[in-house]
Amino acid sequence: MLFDAAKRNFGPKYGSRLVRLQFIGINYDPEMIGIGPYSTGLTEYLADAGHQVTVITAHPYYPEWRIRDGWPRWRWRREKNENGLPIIHCPLYVPRRPSALRRMVHYASFTLSALPVALWRSLVERPEVVFVVAPSLVSATLAWLVARLSGAKLWMHVQDFEVEAAFATGAISADSKIGRLAGAFERWIFTRPDMVSSISDPMLAKLGEKGVPADRIFELRNWANLGRVQVVEGESPLKAELGITTPHVALYSGNIAAKQGIEIIPQAARLLAHRKDLTFAIVGGGPLLEDLKARAEGLENVRFFPLQPIERLSEALGMATVHLLPQIGGVAELVLPSKLTNMLASGRPVVATALPDTALAREVEGAGVICPPGDPAALAAAIEALLDAPERRASLGAAARAGAVEKWDMKRILGRLERKLEELAGAGSSMAGKQ
Repeated sequence: MLFDAAKRNFGPKYGSRLVRLQFIGINYDPEMIGIGPYSTGLTEYLADAGHQVTVITAHPYYPEWRIRDGWPRWRWRREKNENGLPIIHCPLYVPRRPSALRRMVHYASFTLSALPVALWRSLVERPEVVFVVAPSLVSATLAWLVARLSGAKLWMHVQDFEVEAAFATGAISADSKIGRLAGAFERWIFTRPDMVSSISDPMLAKLGEKGVPADRIFELRNWANLGRVQVVEGESPLKAELGITTPHVALYSGNIAAKQGIEIIPQAARLLAHRKDLTFAIVGGGPLLEDLKARAEGLENVRFFPLQPIERLSEALGMATVHLLPQIGGVAELVLPSKLTNMLASGRPVVATALPDTALAREVEGAGVICPPGDPAALAAAIEALLDAPERRASLGAAARAGAVEKWDMKRILGRLERKLEELAGAGSSMAGKQ
């Protein structure tokens, strides 16, 4: 599984109370990037610590935006992981080119197919906590219904502010009818849970702005599996296997979608075409992959690769001389890229596009370089400056790893979550059940 088995050596029970928890989230193992690995790690950690956890998720589709080969298209699939954690995968509609409307149908289809499963399992298992991950907010309505009917506490974890991100990327106009409805729904759903968590200080502050009381807000950062992501000393063997012969690699690994602002990478590569010692390696997939390949057409210094097996995560990240983390300016406080944690843990500097004093800029500070969003010349200059400064690269990379150990350690973050879940489950009757 994506969650390293070595965790079992320290999977703690921080209190005497074990929690019955129903988890609802659209992304899960075997998805290797994005939200899926965090949802998988969270549930496996809690189950291994002795808590009774049931996972309700979708068939894997991300980042390719198609149902994986070998998975049923319109049937449910039940399985247990190697430690006996029950997982129910639900069918859903997956658009090949996800527009705003198609995403809404996509999220709604998962909610509808998960509905009978969640209701039945709640009657059988009587969960004490229903834990739902957003995106999507539509799934949160199902979680709220289950919590209300079963008397469980409701916990919503916000990975992205999807409504505001849709506004920022132009997918939906805030002044349109659908935009106003989406905004009203968001304000309603955020006031339902007993606890709402998110992954960065600005996102926690935004929860307060949306009406969530301070005593219901909890910080649950994404984490790095420091046992799985090791610093590769010297040159990664994966470079030669992939046919990369240049001394330096500017690496982007992850989802290829609109909010990443990833089109800046081929623009910067064009400006650095004179650097025969540099390859831009783009590892991943997503709805804009073919568009990005078209933008990079004719550039000999840009290479595309599929996602690498999770067992080779350290080697894949270790190919980087520098990691690239583009992001459009409008979503800087609405998301904190999940890929950042492993970038930092790999001990390589990060070059990110972000405005000053945003969450991303603060996390990269001291571990990399920040450039203005949408400025390929600034990105190219930052990359070139680091290529020519090996001592600075080494210093930033060491600081990145040290920061990951200090702030992004999975053991510490999930242990704190476990204590809060035990406290919430034992706190009496559910507010979710009264609303």
